[in-house]
Amino acid sequence: MSDATIDPRLASSRAAPKRRLRMSWSDPRFRAIVWQVVILGFVASVGWYLINNTSQNLAARHIATGFGFLERTAGIPIGEALIPYNPAENTYGRALIIGVLNTLKVSVVGIVLATILGTLVGIGRLSKNWLMARLTGFYVETLRDLPLLLQLLFWYTILQGLPAPRNAMSIGGAVYLSNRGLKMPTLDWEFAHTAALLVFIAGAVGTWLWNRHARLRQDATGVRPAVWPVALGSLLVLPLIVWGVLGAPFQWDIPALHGFNFQGGANISPEYFALLIGLVTYTAGYIAEIVRSGIQAVHQGQWEAAGALGLKRGAVLRHIVLPQALRVIIPPMTSQYLNLTKNSSLAVAIGYQDLVSIANTTLNQTGQAIEGIAVIMAVFLTISLSISLLMNWYNAHIALVER
Repeated sequence: MSDATIDPRLASSRAAPKRRLRMSWSDPRFRAIVWQVVILGFVASVGWYLINNTSQNLAARHIATGFGFLERTAGIPIGEALIPYNPAENTYGRALIIGVLNTLKVSVVGIVLATILGTLVGIGRLSKNWLMARLTGFYVETLRDLPLLLQLLFWYTILQGLPAPRNAMSIGGAVYLSNRGLKMPTLDWEFAHTAALLVFIAGAVGTWLWNRHARLRQDATGVRPAVWPVALGSLLVLPLIVWGVLGAPFQWDIPALHGFNFQGGANISPEYFALLIGLVTYTAGYIAEIVRSGIQAVHQGQWEAAGALGLKRGAVLRHIVLPQALRVIIPPMTSQYLNLTKNSSLAVAIGYQDLVSIANTTLNQTGQAIEGIAVIMAVFLTISLSISLLMNWYNAHIALVER
């Protein structure tokens, strides 16, 4: 088509050619570039001044700088650690790694438990049962209005008031609760268990792939292949076969009282228990309100239409309302996950040795406060960005896609 036959309306809709950058203050693009350069230069100058001034002050006081202290022997006693640790042999770097793991231990478990409890409480607030609605409402209004630090101190005081190990409360002669914590039996882990676990993980991946294939087949043909036989074989039968072939070991390490404390099994310390309970119950109050508002954001017609089809209220909630409410729930839920993770730094108030507690001890012993604070900030920033990235990905995954 020649230019002479082009519709004038189409010709007028063509994008105008870009104007060349003019080195004149009257050019908006030139002004924007100048202002950005000026602002960046100002920020860089302030940063250089602060760093230079700090370095001079530290040098004048003969305070060492850098992260070389991470390779020095720590000598910090740590009550609970997920990896082996000896204060007389291991370094500050390993001690800080233990602090990070302890922070992750309470954050990850706390996020899972707070999500479950908050969802149940949020649904309970919408219950037609008068007592259930009032109890859950009292829970939310009470715990959200009390400072978290006060709640942590309350739970820690309660746990410290439990009987001594000799008079510990027992459940079935295998689980004991005392002021030293919760002692539980553990399974003696052997190679057979590791092999069975790996087969189970592979089976879970295979089940997920088969379920995806079944959904695609249903979309294409209207017939959905059965998923449960594959899930049963992959998640139960194959791991049991591997475990049985390797000897089927099944030995429990049951805690027993020796002297003034229990030996054997796994121990949940009072500090960790109090911190976990406080964080979970406090954060669940906010999550409950998020879940309640998300459910109420779904149009009432969805309930009525599903009820007209004969679906029960529980089935409507699970299959119709909650999937739609997730699009409203996920963004504010991300903020609560971040808050729980950051609030775990209050563990220092009840003696739980998380990252903040161990880093504070480290900077007090080494005198390198700037590096210690920098480590804390970097770790929490990394954890928070990771949570945000995961939640944003999930939020985009469940978002409505316009056709």
